[in-house]
Amino acid sequence: MIKHRQVHRRGRRSQMTVSYTDPVISMDLLRTVLQPSFNEDIRAVFRKYMKFFEKAASNVKENVGGDVQPDQLIRDTCRNCLEHVKLDIYIYIYIYNMHATFCGKSTYKLNVWKSKPKVSEPIRREGPKWDPSRLTENSTFVLGSRANKALGMGGTRGRIYIKHAELFKYAADAQDKHWLSERQHMRATGGKMAYLLIEEDILDLARSEDYKDCPELKLDELKPFLVPLWMVEKMQKAMEAQKTENELVM
Repeated sequence: MIKHRQVHRRGRRSQMTVSYTDPVISMDLLRTVLQPSFNEDIRAVFRKYMKFFEKAASNVKENVGGDVQPDQLIRDTCRNCLEHVKLDIYIYIYIYNMHATFCGKSTYKLNVWKSKPKVSEPIRREGPKWDPSRLTENSTFVLGSRANKALGMGGTRGRIYIKHAELFKYAADAQDKHWLSERQHMRATGGKMAYLLIEEDILDLARSEDYKDCPELKLDELKPFLVPLWMVEKMQKAMEAQKTENELVM
């Protein structure tokens, strides 16, 4: 912990320098010192996997041709990787805060680590909401960003994914985003992540005790839409995979 003290200096004039006592500033000083190493570690990770990105982008260029720009594909992929990492970190911070709230400061460490499940233990998502057959050409979907606003979470990006981790969310790939932007369901996002949620799931949440009397509820923000069968099939595979995947519970 950085110590803070007042320093008096002798001289013709009484001088006093006061160090910052704000804990946020203290932590930011530490971050400033560590940031170069932190950045280098991240760059090292990207260098490790760059050969895979370059090979894949080269294959896309050969197979598709046209206006495909491998460098842009690689940049978008790297940006997507960082977006996924950010979401995991938000979830970690949320769980950390929840434990701190319910366990109290004095028992936090003990309770957190005693209750921590094994990394290898799969988190299963079960029930009719996680049956891939529920997704059909007649299913309607909404953008995660719109669902976030509709449930009154305002501009807190990604909050819905943290608060309702039980929801199925589909990460749109480049092909999906191209289709969505062509039909004006969303703006072209470049490398930014775009998630699709099932409209029915959001409406169920809106009818729940947590939201039904919420003054910030704005269901007209949802703007639901249908998607083609080829996208539905990708969603079904994604749902099946998410049902039994191992997730690191921080």
